[in-house]
Amino acid sequence: MPNIKVIIPAYNEADSIAHVIKDIPDIVNEVIVVSNNSNDGTEVIAEKAGATVLTEENKGYGYACLKGMGYISGLLEQPDIIVFLDGDYSDYPEELTKIVNPIIEDNIDFVVGARVKQLRENGSMTIPQVFGNWLATTLMSLFFRAKFTDLGPFRAIKYEKLLNLNMEDKTYGWTVEMQLKVLKQRLTYVEIPVNYRNRIGVSKVSGTVKGAIFAGVKILGWIFKYSLKK
Repeated sequence: MPNIKVIIPAYNEADSIAHVIKDIPDIVNEVIVVSNNSNDGTEVIAEKAGATVLTEENKGYGYACLKGMGYISGLLEQPDIIVFLDGDYSDYPEELTKIVNPIIEDNIDFVVGARVKQLRENGSMTIPQVFGNWLATTLMSLFFRAKFTDLGPFRAIKYEKLLNLNMEDKTYGWTVEMQLKVLKQRLTYVEIPVNYRNRIGVSKVSGTVKGAIFAGVKILGWIFKYSLKK
């Protein structure tokens, strides 16, 4: 089996993080929870659940993901596959095997867990989220002939390919930056339909007007930046 590591950015997910860690399949070699300025005990709970816990004081989804990657780069044994997963229990961690299977079996470079409508629990995605996903993926289709339908946070990528992307976004643009760079570098990719449920707690992004606006601006900014580079 390949060496698989999971990175979970987490900001105040004390009520959900243990559930997430518990449901991750045993094929994973290490679960890395990056506490992004949590003050509710997330770090203690994650450590008790068996995760490696890091802290990142700079608030931002990208900051947390980059912290996890920095930790991995310093390990003696490098992984084969990196999986990114949210800490709010909206995804089904047990479906990780479905996410990594195309990489293991078919040598695909990058896999996105697509939150398709028929597998989403009612209310699990807000109207701004649904619209934002539709707009972003439609623009990627128009500009880059992409076949993405979602910017889902549950995703897997070959570690060497992830390094070659030179990820840089520190906040809300992390997911779309990754997908745009996958397209730019002509990596192979697929989407796998996944189940999606209402998260535990309140979303730090889509749950606020400010968060939704900033996320939208970031996403569109990355798309238009790359469309001008064509």
